[in-house]
Amino acid sequence: MLLYELIQKNKDLFFIDAQTGHAKSINTMHQSLHIDSTQGLVFIYNDNLIGSVEVLLNFLNSKFTVVLLSAQLHLSFKQNLEALYTPYYIYDPARTAVEGYKGTQASASVKLFKRKETPVYLIHSNIKMLLSTSGTTGSPKFVKLSNENLVQNAYSILDYMPIKSDDVVPLNVPIVFVYGLSIFTTNCMAAGAILCTNNDILQPAFWTDFSKYNCSTIGGVPYVYEMLHRIGFFKKDHPSLRYMTQTGGILNQALRTDIMRYISTYNKQFFAQYGQTEAAGRMAFLPQQHLIEKAASIGKPIKNGRFEIDDDTNELIYFGPNVFGGYATGPGDLSTWQQTNKLYTGDVARVDADGYYYITGRIKRIIKLFGTRLNLDEVELILKNSLGGQTIVCTGINDKHLLVSHVNEQLEESAIKQILKEKLQIHTSAVQVKYIPSMPLTPNGKIDYPAVMGFAQVLPLSRSC
Repeated sequence: MLLYELIQKNKDLFFIDAQTGHAKSINTMHQSLHIDSTQGLVFIYNDNLIGSVEVLLNFLNSKFTVVLLSAQLHLSFKQNLEALYTPYYIYDPARTAVEGYKGTQASASVKLFKRKETPVYLIHSNIKMLLSTSGTTGSPKFVKLSNENLVQNAYSILDYMPIKSDDVVPLNVPIVFVYGLSIFTTNCMAAGAILCTNNDILQPAFWTDFSKYNCSTIGGVPYVYEMLHRIGFFKKDHPSLRYMTQTGGILNQALRTDIMRYISTYNKQFFAQYGQTEAAGRMAFLPQQHLIEKAASIGKPIKNGRFEIDDDTNELIYFGPNVFGGYATGPGDLSTWQQTNKLYTGDVARVDADGYYYITGRIKRIIKLFGTRLNLDEVELILKNSLGGQTIVCTGINDKHLLVSHVNEQLEESAIKQILKEKLQIHTSAVQVKYIPSMPLTPNGKIDYPAVMGFAQVLPLSRSC
């Protein structure tokens, strides 16, 4: 069955606009937009507000392939992607005009941009959604997901997630990330109401709405729970809250202990999870009773999934019906679909005697910064291009900081941080900048990343303005 059909079967589902307090039923959303009945790409710059949700639902119920992108994406990245992929439709409430497109009122409240010249290229019938591989870098590389991938992953999550038909679920995790998308799809299938909001979970306005609408759940990466812990969230009850979900890394010991105390005292539930975009969301979860006992574990595979560990590299390999159909780096890749149930995760892992898996490292140069996946090679390229070809090396520090190392003593830290903030929305507090007299290289002339990390640990920070 199609994902949209499963959502529409939830006849009592409502979507609440946090900005106005107005609500729309799933029936009201059904075919509420005037869109062409054809195959093509639609770029949806999603902001988690009710307009974006309405657009997403309508295009899920169409022949179109949905490309979910962040509304915060830098304009130059938007334009580059649009020039490469030439989508049939664009939804971007932040712009009043798009070159090569004409504005069209799809409904009284929703404006779409429709391409003046119809693009000509083939899209494989299995490709229902394209998700970015690297957060907010504007990479042209997408994960190709089918309707079956999305449905199977939603079913596997519903197998263990305690969603109730009267739950009110706030969209505090961006839908453009696979974690937020899985929260959206599973709760659209089984919950009672979706609170459409772009308020951050650390903002007072979010908690005002949370109490007003008696929300049932929250989700977040470790950093979010660390911040909630810091402001005393776990010191008192939040009556409507029934359960919490987490992904994007391992919680620290002190935080795990406090969360266990909180859920035991106030009868809540907590689900730590592990997943990747290439698996349409989740691949494993850790039952809360093992949150302390199996402290650093990602848990066990979801229903219909399984893990293996490569004998030679110790890379974690996942098998399941939610595995993607390959990558797309341009329109030419949209005509193919690689049918497989096998995913090389890029994570190094081990398994204990009880069958619980532990991530011990990463093979690829990818970090998760506050839950957003960043390809370090792409970040380097953006900085080099913006700084006139400066020698820049990017590494990660425990998924908490982006370390930028350079060899130009005159290069100011503030300039680097400003570029990262402007183009990638990376907060300056998450960036460390270090000057290195000379960049260490491997024998074959490539950057020696471990040596860079070693140099950076003993050398002083760059000078700020």
